[in-house]
Amino acid sequence: MLDTLITTAAGALSATVGVLVGGFVTRRAQDRQWLRDHQLVAYQELFSHYAKFTMELRRAHGDRRGWDYDWGEWNAALMRVSMVAPREVATAIDDFGRAINSFLDLVARGRDPLRDPVSPEEFEQARQAPAEAQVRLVNAIRRSLNNDQKGLNFGIGG
Repeated sequence: MLDTLITTAAGALSATVGVLVGGFVTRRAQDRQWLRDHQLVAYQELFSHYAKFTMELRRAHGDRRGWDYDWGEWNAALMRVSMVAPREVATAIDDFGRAINSFLDLVARGRDPLRDPVSPEEFEQARQAPAEAQVRLVNAIRRSLNNDQKGLNFGIGG
């Protein structure tokens, strides 16, 4: 009888421990998936804003017209991505932001597209630092999402 009681208790304890460990592992996996999903959305939003204001500035200078962009949305995208990005990606985002600031100094703050538009060549030259920072950022993101992904040595878009 004692053997049966011990066997039953050990089985119940083992099942309880299994349920607790399984719940912990499942919860942890769900948390990681939630974070990854939110990281991807934040990264997509950041690159979307970058592409939009870059194209707006390119067109404004090319067409010799004024331009407008909601910089509040750009800053909000930066804030959202800072909440979910791992340290390596956040550092690359900061570098990317600095390169964009230099770009904006040259083509947005320093030159008026109506009176003093930048040429297509000047625009491309000004865009080089952000383009290089974009590749570094994309590679940091790729590594953070999957260490098996190889880095890119070229930019796509932007």
